[in-house]
Amino acid sequence: MKIRARVSMSADGHVTTPDGWPAQTADPAFVSGRSHGIREFLDGCEAAVMGRTTFEPALTNDRWPWPDLDVFVLGSHRPAGTPDHVVTDGDPARLLEKIRAVNRGGDVHLVGGPRTIQTFHALGALDTLELVIVPLLFGGGSRLTPALDPSLGLEFRSERALPGGAVEIVYSCKGTRPPLPGSPASQR
Repeated sequence: MKIRARVSMSADGHVTTPDGWPAQTADPAFVSGRSHGIREFLDGCEAAVMGRTTFEPALTNDRWPWPDLDVFVLGSHRPAGTPDHVVTDGDPARLLEKIRAVNRGGDVHLVGGPRTIQTFHALGALDTLELVIVPLLFGGGSRLTPALDPSLGLEFRSERALPGGAVEIVYSCKGTRPPLPGSPASQR
């Protein structure tokens, strides 16, 4: 089992629009459940884990966003209307153990917010961070950092262009980050 965070962000580093919507939803190329490489990403996933802030809007959706996945929510209380099959827990280590206990070998999609990504990384459980950069500048909204510590130890793995101009960048979270150079590469 690997825990794989996938988050979209604007070219200027915002994971939400100024109105609080996920970055990919502002992209004219966005089609819910079908664009930005999400189908390929979800092929190997059997579960999704997220924080309560990410989860709660799904309760009012016309369709359940995770029909084929086990769903786990990190939160101090169970939101009203939460389906019975959704597992909630306010303790991240305990929630991680619950995920591992029922895992059948598939990956877990960590549906970001930056704080939830940082929480699972701090537990040593985050395997990859996958960024989808949409070709837009927002000028506001929630940022990936500072909530996500830049010293994560991200190691670049791959990139690919997506239809509509977005770019997917995949990092392993199991490396260590070397210190940033004291001078530009052109001066070394």
